[in-house]
Amino acid sequence: MTIRWEGEGVDEKGYWSNRHSREGGNPASSEAPIVAVDPRYFRSTEVETLLGDPSKAREKLGWTPKISFAELVAEMVREDLKSAERDELVKKHGYKTLDHHE
Repeated sequence: MTIRWEGEGVDEKGYWSNRHSREGGNPASSEAPIVAVDPRYFRSTEVETLLGDPSKAREKLGWTPKISFAELVAEMVREDLKSAERDELVKKHGYKTLDHHE
């Protein structure tokens, strides 16, 4: 299947470009798009507050955390530091890195 893209941004649509009409084998000119942007699925890029409540997982699944919150934070910081050290090493050798904290 080959998709032909038309428009830009939220108005961009994809049409099945190798679809042929029944009479004569010409591409169908009045076809409906097979891919379109649906604003119902948009979400904000910045979320003010992220809160989690594990009570439902505990009640329904019997789940309990295996590490404490402090251990989780320490693990996240440790991984961020490893990533930053790796990026610095890569930059030191003349390569570019992605800016993860824009």
